[in-house]
Amino acid sequence: MALLYNLSVRAYALLLWLIQGFHPKAKAWVKGRKHYWRNLPNIPLNMEVYWFHCASLGEFDQGVPVMNLLKEKNPSSKILVTFFSPSGMEHYQKRKHLADFVYYLPLDTKRNAIKFLNHFNPKAVYFVKYEFWLNYIFEIKKRAIPLFSISCILRPSQIFFSWYGGLFRDGLKAFDYFFVQNQETKTLLKKIGVQNVKVTGDTRFDKVIENKQTVKNDPVIESFLQGEKALILGSSWPKEEELLHACFKDIQSKIILAPHDISETHLKSIEKLFQPAIIRYSEFENQVNKQILLMDCIGKLANAYSYGKIAFIGGGFTGKLHNTLEPVVFGLPVIFGPIHTKFPEAQQFIDAGIGFSIQTKEEFVSKIQYIESNLLDLMEKCICEIENSKGAAKKIMDR
Repeated sequence: MALLYNLSVRAYALLLWLIQGFHPKAKAWVKGRKHYWRNLPNIPLNMEVYWFHCASLGEFDQGVPVMNLLKEKNPSSKILVTFFSPSGMEHYQKRKHLADFVYYLPLDTKRNAIKFLNHFNPKAVYFVKYEFWLNYIFEIKKRAIPLFSISCILRPSQIFFSWYGGLFRDGLKAFDYFFVQNQETKTLLKKIGVQNVKVTGDTRFDKVIENKQTVKNDPVIESFLQGEKALILGSSWPKEEELLHACFKDIQSKIILAPHDISETHLKSIEKLFQPAIIRYSEFENQVNKQILLMDCIGKLANAYSYGKIAFIGGGFTGKLHNTLEPVVFGLPVIFGPIHTKFPEAQQFIDAGIGFSIQTKEEFVSKIQYIESNLLDLMEKCICEIENSKGAAKKIMDR
């Protein structure tokens, strides 16, 4: 199985190399690892380095609260962050963070793992959420470096729990401790003999609370809304945009539409759907008669939620649901599509009565009307749910 794993890792890297000419993310993945070792910083022997590995930007957000507390406890220490995905490397700078070194993770080979650990010699290692690279894990274990999994969440369908997943189960057993998001993950780990597990919740709740405290006024949005509260489409995909268009005549409030894809081609397709009621953020000049403000820029959505009353979150029709915590922290009930099983916070919000899964335009209109009629009560529930879920980072550091 180890041989098959190593061959599959190398095959994946070869595939990305082959398709990089016509796949931007593959090109970024390959380019980011070019001349890798010569670009690393010098690390003095007495430097205390803590390594956090994050698959992408969402996992980085989960790691940041723990990084902050670690820095608070050990101000002279250095935080090393690695990403697997170009999305993390290209956008982490937009987050407030204390990371000292940020790099791609070299391909998971035994040689790379030895070389990487020799260079940085981390005092402890934190893998965030659910990405597990076996050569790194086993080399960390061999060196007796403390290894933790934070905000971990697992599902029964994953390879760790299959009859052929023995090597991957050994990888999980190499961790010193798991800090998991829910009881199901703890139960799954216990079933395969992993005992050092604590349910601490999702550290992203701590992150969105921190983000809320740094929110800034947006003169363009304030001028557009004229004191109103908006329906916000956050990180929308074409399915959400088409659904909004089908219900547009039934929606009276102003709308802020922030698409996942802000390419010129996609922006023009949105404008075509909603003309003449739409105006771009970058072109807004006090056109308060427009009903839709189209966010044609990135990095402003989290602030925009502070001006909202309801959030319709993209990705729920594709299985790639975007961040629902960002609007809820501002008291916005959230609506999303039906494919959200990989996102436990979505089910948490449904159970709390502040999240609503929909499939049709009739359901969409119905949920908007229900939320509008019970807005104050639902906003209060949103704030309570966030408050009751915070503190995961502190629980991890206390342990």
